[in-house]
Amino acid sequence: MLMRPLMLGAVAYDPKVVTIWDGFQAFFEKNGLPFDYLLTTTYERLVALQLDGQVDVAWNSPLAWLQTLRGAPAARAIAMRDSDQDLRSVIVVRADSPYRALADLDGARVALGAADSPQATLIPALTLADAGARVQPVLHDVLLGKHGDHIGGERDAARALAAGSVEAAAVLDANLLLFQREGTLPGGTTRVIGATNPFDHCNFTLVRDVPGVDRFTELLLGMSYDDPEVRGLMDLEGLKQWRPGRVDHYGDLSRAIARFGDRLVP
Repeated sequence: MLMRPLMLGAVAYDPKVVTIWDGFQAFFEKNGLPFDYLLTTTYERLVALQLDGQVDVAWNSPLAWLQTLRGAPAARAIAMRDSDQDLRSVIVVRADSPYRALADLDGARVALGAADSPQATLIPALTLADAGARVQPVLHDVLLGKHGDHIGGERDAARALAAGSVEAAAVLDANLLLFQREGTLPGGTTRVIGATNPFDHCNFTLVRDVPGVDRFTELLLGMSYDDPEVRGLMDLEGLKQWRPGRVDHYGDLSRAIARFGDRLVP
């Protein structure tokens, strides 16, 4: 008797998502694990499906992880990418700006990403508030419901800074390097005046034990970037190594949600 497929849920934030999960499906099934996936348009929908038992494992944003915990306090983060750990967002000003520290931005216009983006809005807004800066947030609401799992909002925030319509912008430090390379914020035109605490990003979330999840975790953590069969998939998903999930680096996001809610309202 065939075991029913392990059902993974994820959000379709980019067309490449289909290529990624088709590849993972082939990998898992080749290794004896029946596997299927379901894509949703928002994380809120994904959280609801998992709590309802229609999804076994969810590939969650950090905000979706905390939303899941509200409905399932015993939920576990079973795995995450190496690239999900110890991220930082930075607050950037133009090179000729008079602002030198985060507290100097009190009253200033600060470009943020989408209202529900942990890395480009919620955590930076908390960092600014902790520094005593009551700023005027300028949101760039690209694809609400996808929790900033794209860089459209951050790129628009960077463009606003380059155009001079805001005094500062918040972006992931890795995206700042990208924006410098691509010319959105050419090298030498900006300065970093502050950064968030390190935080973690996505994880595979489990709310109840289901058949196949142990094998799923074993196969996932056993993937090697040196294996040409899976290297392309790992490149698409932006990692070099899968790691066991951890949950002790979501504290600032939790504080941000307590202060601002799941979406920042200017």
